[in-house]
Amino acid sequence: MNHQHPIRLLIIGGGPAGTQAAMTAASLGAEVTLVEKEIVGGAAHLLDCIPSKTMVSSAVRIQAMRDAENLGVQSADRKVDLTVLAEKMDEISRDISEGLVDVLESQGVRIIDGFGRFTGPHSAVAVADGEEIPLEFDVGMVSTGSFPRVPEWATVDGTMILTTRDAYSLEAIPEQIIVIGSGVTGVEFVNIFEALGSKVTLIVSRQQVLPHSDPEVAVVLEQNFIDRGVTLLKGARAENVSQDGEVLTVHVDDGRKVTGSHVLLAIGSVPLTEGVGLEAAGIELDQGYVPVDELNRTVVPHIYAAGDICGKMPLSSVASMQGRKIAMDAMGRGVTPIDYTKVAQAIFTLPEIASVGLDEAILAAAGRRIRSTKVPFAANSRSVIQGNTAGFVKVISDPATNEVLGGTIVGQRASELIGMLALAVQGRLHIDTLLETIMVHPSLSESLTEAAH
Repeated sequence: MNHQHPIRLLIIGGGPAGTQAAMTAASLGAEVTLVEKEIVGGAAHLLDCIPSKTMVSSAVRIQAMRDAENLGVQSADRKVDLTVLAEKMDEISRDISEGLVDVLESQGVRIIDGFGRFTGPHSAVAVADGEEIPLEFDVGMVSTGSFPRVPEWATVDGTMILTTRDAYSLEAIPEQIIVIGSGVTGVEFVNIFEALGSKVTLIVSRQQVLPHSDPEVAVVLEQNFIDRGVTLLKGARAENVSQDGEVLTVHVDDGRKVTGSHVLLAIGSVPLTEGVGLEAAGIELDQGYVPVDELNRTVVPHIYAAGDICGKMPLSSVASMQGRKIAMDAMGRGVTPIDYTKVAQAIFTLPEIASVGLDEAILAAAGRRIRSTKVPFAANSRSVIQGNTAGFVKVISDPATNEVLGGTIVGQRASELIGMLALAVQGRLHIDTLLETIMVHPSLSESLTEAAH
């Protein structure tokens, strides 16, 4: 692009993708306007992801108190004050948002608190306080995020029948909660509510939790749930929720029923594209999502889309990277596409689950020769000392080149340990590099070296 004035970048949606794009573009000299209708930092991020991980932190501490008795530490009171926890969640989200606003404003980014809508390929309006603010731009970006999916057969009331965003403002811990959905979000909330003291039933539509994950991972997590008293209703697809006073009944497709005091819907999310004016900009949706190329450009080359609305790995970390790369591409800097096979991801259960790189089952199905080695945490001195030996480290490599292709970690601090494997995958390191690395003893990271043998 040849512009005599600074490139005018308009970003509709201030989540991880939008804020990172704004910061990067502003640092490269762009004139940036960011329109966000709810909270800078993103509603899906700050009103769902961050609060859920705060609740996970409480769950981790409760479980640590349970485990501490094995080391002679007595702890009588394991109760959680939901009022204090809710205040903490609000404080954390507010602090993150205010910190982002401070950084953005210090870089000269114009922030409009309102709803953004395209009116043409180079024009838009921001509706703020009932007033329409006209905006013109050279480069546009839409990153409006998503919201929890609610099936037609469920009526959410926010007190008994809940979406994930309702779970953070409960006045009391549910006595018996039924979680519908055994994907990442579902299993995380099973972990949270069981630790808080709820009796939990998880409705599993397939024959294992986390249906798209390694079966060995599912086995460990399912056993953990069973040991903690969680009921798994497998091969059951929820079809209806009925209510009789304070009792809710979930009806599944094979005729079985399960009752509880609360129902939590954890069945995915829906891209938030309605009312954004994409059609006016010349962009059509594909099954609700915005189609993009490898650099997140839409069919209109100067308008980009990022985050949950693209349907590509709905992770905050991925959205942030998309935003940074979009800004660099828009400013004429050379960028390489994201390799989604090298994205590290984690599930915050007990034990934690993390993975990176190519999937073992997919590689095997494709006929590719691989070397897979697995070491249980039961053989790790630090795990034994801490009395937390569930899980394993698995490393996948190419036997011909010794290149590390991927790996999976199930166990305590897996979300942190996976970083070492992520660097190995991204840097195309050889398995010998892991093998020859001398780790701290005793430490959980020693299992990475052991898995390289």
